[in-house]
Amino acid sequence: MSGTEQYDLDAYLDRIGWRGERRADLATLRGVHVAHVLSLPFENLDPVRGTAPSLAPGDLMAKMVRGRRGGYCYEHNTLLRLALEALGFRVTSLAGRVVVGAPAPESRPRTHAMLQVEVAGEPHPYLADVGFGAPGALLLPVPLVAGGESEGAGRRHRLVRLPHHGPLELLELQVYDRRGGDWAGQYVFTREPFAANDFEVFNWFVGTHPRSPFTRRPYLQRTTAGRHLCLDGARLTETLADGTVTGRTLTDETEARRVVAEEFGIDVPAGTTLLG
Repeated sequence: MSGTEQYDLDAYLDRIGWRGERRADLATLRGVHVAHVLSLPFENLDPVRGTAPSLAPGDLMAKMVRGRRGGYCYEHNTLLRLALEALGFRVTSLAGRVVVGAPAPESRPRTHAMLQVEVAGEPHPYLADVGFGAPGALLLPVPLVAGGESEGAGRRHRLVRLPHHGPLELLELQVYDRRGGDWAGQYVFTREPFAANDFEVFNWFVGTHPRSPFTRRPYLQRTTAGRHLCLDGARLTETLADGTVTGRTLTDETEARRVVAEEFGIDVPAGTTLLG
């Protein structure tokens, strides 16, 4: 990767297949957001190899735009932020605690990155997040205000205000589980702004600490029209839009590398072992 390469909006939009208008309006925000999610995979192969990925614009361009790689939340949302700012949006970086599988929100550190985007003419800012990767992730940005529900691209979300003892409003992003018929929390956050150097610290911890789940095994996700794929270690799971889930365990390194290349669109870095 080249740290000297500059950010290139044209190359980014070409990579995600966006051919629409380049305006700082809601239609462009929505279009770029969903195009990014459907084009760029989620993956942690750098941390698995013992390296925290670079968040420098040139390195993100080389890895995710010009190369056949993906990234995790810091990379994805940094790349989206660069694009939105180049298009004229005002963007603020936020950080949250992932609550999927957590006994309580405070049991997890604030390690997830997302974006608050101001849109001219809109009464509220929007929550944008192309780096969560999971079946409950946003495909389209949603108004950043508690109470309302948003449905788009086959997924239904809402923001709920949670009781807490801090000075700032605590919000939880929830997704509607069509199979279970109930709402499920994804992450909680406040609208406190975070700077780039904050995410450098988060990124180093998540990408290198031996207790981080991202350093222990491959965790890859790919969202396409109508389905979501996840490779968690050796377990490959497919989730369809109607909530149907099927899975199998990969037992052969050659097969695993083929699946990662063909199904996830990722070139596995040299020296990486997928199945340990």
